[in-house]
Amino acid sequence: MPPRVRNLDEVDQTVTVPWDAASAEQARSRLRASLEHERVDDTTLDEAVQVVSELVANAVQHAGPMPGDVLRVHWTLRKGVVEVDVTDGGSSSTPHPVRQTPWQTRGRGLRIVRAYAHEWGYLDQPNGSRTVWAALGGPSRRRTR
Repeated sequence: MPPRVRNLDEVDQTVTVPWDAASAEQARSRLRASLEHERVDDTTLDEAVQVVSELVANAVQHAGPMPGDVLRVHWTLRKGVVEVDVTDGGSSSTPHPVRQTPWQTRGRGLRIVRAYAHEWGYLDQPNGSRTVWAALGGPSRRRTR
């Protein structure tokens, strides 16, 4: 789906990817191309790409797929702030960074998201799906967790 342009300084784009860990690469690639086209600064671009990769990986590992065995990856760009979100089919657990231990080999995804994001959160939908989102480069308009 081509990006929807709201005005000269705003981009709104959604892609659907298979509910599969390999889809993180597809999401990263699409996001990077879109943000490079809009000349987003390198730091925000790199952080957004890393965050979307972590969100896709977490959705595949900890949640179910949406109907059709897919995830929805969405991003907006408004006045230099990039918001990324990944919607999955939901989970019985809630997203939270896990406490780090020296012997831990997994569980760093949301710690990475928290480190890069200006803010992040999640929204549970009435249909059971969940959207995990993060704002990079500045504050979000969402302000809910």
